[in-house]
Amino acid sequence: MAGTRRITANLPPELVDEACRTTGMSLTETLIFGLELVRRSRAASKAASLKGRLRIDVDLELSRERVGY
Repeated sequence: MAGTRRITANLPPELVDEACRTTGMSLTETLIFGLELVRRSRAASKAASLKGRLRIDVDLELSRERVGY
């Protein structure tokens, strides 16, 4: 992370407690984890919307070749 941003938020205590218990992380770590999930979810949705729109010509045999191993 390039930096941090201090925030104040009114969150339901039950939700916060359950989320921290579920992740086994601190409050800050749990919030970061949740925000990253939101970002990944959006990226996955955008990628899914491209299904069938991109033509990719990939030689799978060549792409799986491990040169130098």
